[in-house]
Amino acid sequence: MKPRPFDYVRPDTVEEALDILGERGEDARILAGGQTLLAMLNLRVVEAATLIDITRIGELDTIREIDGKIEVGAAVTQGRLLAWPALPQKLPLLRAALPFVGHFQTRNKGTVCGSIAHADPASELPLALALLGGQVVLRARKGTRVLAASEFQQGMLMTAREPDELIAAVRFPVHDAGVAFREVARRHGDFAIIAVAALAQNGSDICLGVAGMADRPALRRIKMGNGSAFRDAIERLAWELKGYDDIHASARMRRDLLRGLAPIVVEEARRCAA
Repeated sequence: MKPRPFDYVRPDTVEEALDILGERGEDARILAGGQTLLAMLNLRVVEAATLIDITRIGELDTIREIDGKIEVGAAVTQGRLLAWPALPQKLPLLRAALPFVGHFQTRNKGTVCGSIAHADPASELPLALALLGGQVVLRARKGTRVLAASEFQQGMLMTAREPDELIAAVRFPVHDAGVAFREVARRHGDFAIIAVAALAQNGSDICLGVAGMADRPALRRIKMGNGSAFRDAIERLAWELKGYDDIHASARMRRDLLRGLAPIVVEEARRCAA
């Protein structure tokens, strides 16, 4: 299939893009990497009267550190962030998770903010943003607002972005915690059936993030006690999240994967912290 006819515009500035968004609202879609949007347009899962191409707006194609956070602009590709020299020191969790995002070819087109905007509950970047307590920067003609990741993603493919708002950037807090990331997918590059990430911030606490079990990333802080207490905590988490059935896996399989992956990821994060 092919998409329905649409207007294509390529603004030179953020202000011009915001003016178009303000005028056309829900009839407009932002085109950055296009790895998801174009496929959805072709299948007519979504429709757009106007595509606003932001890929050549220099203001949005930046990676910079601001107040202890790494701000990634809306035009920055996943591949560019993965190749950023400071990534292993500033954002080790992103360094661990990004190789699981799609394939080399798609990472060279797909954007970091595009993945956040899509808000797939099994996606790696929304999980990392949520676990790190990151932020989403939204701009419109009426002004700018900054939302915590937990406020921004509201459900499966649902976000708090208003029709006239542009996701201008996302901000990942700089961290030096021990980190680990693992996922299970049918094939490398597919969306995860389940993904688990961990931050070991001190000797007794582990921050655990899970994707693919609910309609958004799930976060838990787990006290590291004896082995049985930890297993009980993971068991409670598996039943609390429940999982869901789809064409890729059953809820039961997702719970079993969480029980198997979580201890491995936690131990890797603890070793990394040590």
